[in-house]
Amino acid sequence: MAKKSKAKKNSIFASSEKQARRAIQKLSFDSVRTEKNYEASLKLFCDFLKETKNGSLEDFSKDVAISYLEKRAQEVRQKTLDQDRNAIQALLKDKIERINSEIETELKSRAYTREQIELVIEHQNERNALATRIAADAGLRAHELFTLRKVEERAGSTAREYRKDRFNYRENVEIYTVQGKGGLVREVAISKELADELESRRISEPKIIYDRDVKYESLYDIGGGKSWSESFSRAAKSELGWSEGAHGLRHTYAQERVESLQEHGYFYQDALEIVSQEMGHFRPDITEVYLR
Repeated sequence: MAKKSKAKKNSIFASSEKQARRAIQKLSFDSVRTEKNYEASLKLFCDFLKETKNGSLEDFSKDVAISYLEKRAQEVRQKTLDQDRNAIQALLKDKIERINSEIETELKSRAYTREQIELVIEHQNERNALATRIAADAGLRAHELFTLRKVEERAGSTAREYRKDRFNYRENVEIYTVQGKGGLVREVAISKELADELESRRISEPKIIYDRDVKYESLYDIGGGKSWSESFSRAAKSELGWSEGAHGLRHTYAQERVESLQEHGYFYQDALEIVSQEMGHFRPDITEVYLR
């Protein structure tokens, strides 16, 4: 027992390069190129494990792997993200559902007009319609709908520096928090009317939901995740004849917020920075892509 514990400790403190090399030796490859690519991916994953104190390449959970890949989704394109996922799941010996690159998704997606959103909502059930309204109002990702909490119940993460003028010129709103990619908990603003509707659908006990292999505890009876996204796309295709996916609602939010802030006197770069924090990616350059 003592020997096993000592070996585990030594594994944690080994360099990322050594851990990646040892991990690669346990796998088989069809080509040297694939082997080198996997080794590079695992080295970066190991850096993350060390930084977050979440174990080693010999001892990590699937939830930690998904959290890392969600973080990478904000930094790299789909091809690199898929390579990282394949390398990690080969080591984990468990399938990880495909995660979409946020950068690549931004380049493909387009915003909906408010009129188009209302037409889609008319073809959704009550649970999904409210989720659509909230996602558009607060710029939420699909899975973040499951994580809504009142700010009094869960504060935002202090790991980031926030501008004090977030949500400026958004009047009559309630502040909630959501848990976004990489586990970051951030504050979001929801209009009072929608917040009242949300609270009317609060449930007495948290509901356990599994979405894309991740466990969530939802406090509200509303749509979210993959099933809500699919509902939105079906309704959009039915009513509009096309769909850019539910992710397009974040484009709508970004475009309206940047325009509103500029109308109230903010410089363009300041508006980008504020919206990047409100949306949870903290990168003004990503916000700019949403404006296309």
